[in-house]
Amino acid sequence: MSALRRYEILLPQRLNDGTEVPREVFAEVLLELRRRFGAVSCETQIIQGLWENQGAVFHDDLVRVFVDVSDTAANREFFVGFKDQLKSRFQQLDIWLTTYPIEAL
Repeated sequence: MSALRRYEILLPQRLNDGTEVPREVFAEVLLELRRRFGAVSCETQIIQGLWENQGAVFHDDLVRVFVDVSDTAANREFFVGFKDQLKSRFQQLDIWLTTYPIEAL
């Protein structure tokens, strides 16, 4: 079995101006990842986040999306570019995307 890596993305439920993100935007993200990698998972519980930028404190309600893929340079490159796309789609200063190696049994 090849080495695996998990990519986790925290997506906000509201834009920075407080407008709710349309459900279709989340659906598009999930569909795009499923088409590219064959599978994607999403937690429906709300993850609450607090963060600070230039002295202003922001509160986010977030959804966690995760994908387990082969640990390749091509997949990493995809997610680096995908993060920039997500920042634009969700009108965010940043999108929290983490990655770590996993072992599936």
